[in-house]
Amino acid sequence: MTNPIFFGDPAQVAAAGPGALFRLEGPEARHAVSVKRLGAGESVDVVDGAGRRLTGTVTETGASVLELRVENVLDEPAASERFILVQALAKGDRDEQAVEAATELGVDAVIPWQSDRSIVRWRAEKAAKGQAKWQALTTAAAKQSRRSRIPVVEPALDSRALPGRLRDLDLVLVLHEEADMPLAEAVHVLETRTPGVGAASIAVVVGPEGGISPAELEALRAVGAVAVRLGPHVLRSSTAGPSALAVLNQLLGRW
Repeated sequence: MTNPIFFGDPAQVAAAGPGALFRLEGPEARHAVSVKRLGAGESVDVVDGAGRRLTGTVTETGASVLELRVENVLDEPAASERFILVQALAKGDRDEQAVEAATELGVDAVIPWQSDRSIVRWRAEKAAKGQAKWQALTTAAAKQSRRSRIPVVEPALDSRALPGRLRDLDLVLVLHEEADMPLAEAVHVLETRTPGVGAASIAVVVGPEGGISPAELEALRAVGAVAVRLGPHVLRSSTAGPSALAVLNQLLGRW
């Protein structure tokens, strides 16, 4: 079984080396001791959220303290493809379900999308609160799935701003029920990329309950997006993005 992970202060994680004692304090330590019931002699991982992982054995615990002796330090490289989920705001917490599952499936960044047909609206201060809530979701899901990297949740964009954000990406896949092209066929675009130019950025765009409007689809196509389908059935907003990410993981060799 893989070790449970906890998020440590990035500067402290960076300074720790094999043989060092690492002291985890605060909410993460309380969770380790009070919820996970970890004790001396058990193996744990501490990560910085950006790819650095410490593996060690617990030497001491307290009410809000967990100390471990570091045995191994690993800097995990980023994947050769960067996955971005553009998730339209949706009712019934379906958007949050999508963000959580996408994190478990390896997404690297999430963009909340205030689409034209979204019933849920993030206005003014609600947008900042919504972004913070989604960031908390990705952090919790990264911990659950033992990830050393926490996906970044970007500020919400409306349909006027979204095309500009996606313009320079290598591949933008718009999940659309009326599309003729299968997702797998669209991915062949990456095969023609010049080696050595860096990681490919791939966005998956998921609409709200009412679907993506013709005007939105046209604007996305104008910046190079490709409309694709996953199969013969219409998926909910909560399952479409994660399903596409699962397919991409397999097609591009992450799995």
